[in-house]
Amino acid sequence: MREIRVKGASSLCSSTTLCDEETHVPQSDLVNDEHNSSVGAKVTPEIEMKYVHRVYEAIAPHFSSTRFAKWPKVAAFLSSLSSGSLVLDAGCGNGKYSGLNPDCFFIGCDISHPLVKICADRGHEVLVADAVNLPYKTGFGDAAITIAVLHHLRTECRRKKAIEELVRVVKKGGLVLITVWAVEQEDKSLLNKWTPISEKYAEEWIGPSSPRECSPSSFKLESIQETEEHSSGHAKGFKESSEYFVPWHLPYHRAEVSGASASALANGLAKKDDKKDAVVYNRYYHVFSEGELER
Repeated sequence: MREIRVKGASSLCSSTTLCDEETHVPQSDLVNDEHNSSVGAKVTPEIEMKYVHRVYEAIAPHFSSTRFAKWPKVAAFLSSLSSGSLVLDAGCGNGKYSGLNPDCFFIGCDISHPLVKICADRGHEVLVADAVNLPYKTGFGDAAITIAVLHHLRTECRRKKAIEELVRVVKKGGLVLITVWAVEQEDKSLLNKWTPISEKYAEEWIGPSSPRECSPSSFKLESIQETEEHSSGHAKGFKESSEYFVPWHLPYHRAEVSGASASALANGLAKKDDKKDAVVYNRYYHVFSEGELER
C-alpha cells in the first residue's frame, strides 16, 4: 500500500482517507439518490456467500487467534482522532482496533456471527451487519474505518455502495479510512500462493439474482484520462480487475469434525491437505490495482 493525500484531509494514510467536507459532491447525490444507486448493490452474490460468509463462519476462532497485531498506519490514524470521537468500524473482525485509542468510543459491525460474538465476549459494542447496508444514522460517527474488507465484495457497485455508506454515516468533515489488498505486493511470491479466478466461472458465481452490469466481467476497462467515464457509468482508467482465491489453512486440531468444516468438506467448499494437517478454505478477494481505489 502507498500513501496518498486527499484534499481536506489533515493526515496521510496507507490507503485512502476521505474527508466528507471537501468532496464537493452533494450528499443527496452521493448517497440518497435512489435513481443513481445500483438496484443490485444490496444483493449478495453467491461467491460472497460461499467464499466469504461461510468461510469466516467456519474459521472465526482460528482467524481471531491470529489477528492481534495492529497495522501501524491504522493505529496512527486512530490515535490522531480527537478525544471523545465516535468511531464506526465496518467489518470489525475480532475487534482488535476497538479501544486502541482510549479517548475514543468504538462501535463495530461484521457480517460474521461468530466474530461478532468474539467481540461481544470481549466487551466491545458490536452487531451483525452488511457493509453495504450499515445500521447507523446519517452523520452518526466522527470517523469510520473499514480494514481489509472492501476487497471481499464481488461487484463494483457493491464496493461503491460500501464506500457511500461509510461516507453517509460520518459527520460532515469526518474522516474515513479504507484499506484493501493490492496486486502490487512487495513480496511477489505471495501471488503464487493465490489462485486466479477464471472468467469461465463468472456465470456460476454471480448468481441468477445478481444484476449483470454489476459484474467486473461484464465490461472491459481501458486506459484513459481519470476524468472520463464509461457510458454505463463505470469509471475507467485502470487495469481489468483481478480476482483471486486466497487460501486459509485451518489446522485439523482446530477444525470441528462434526461441524462447519465437515459440512464444507462434504459440499466441496473446502479440501484436506494432509501434508499440512489442515482443512483448506478459499477466501474470495478482489485484488485492487494501483489507482483503482482512488478512482
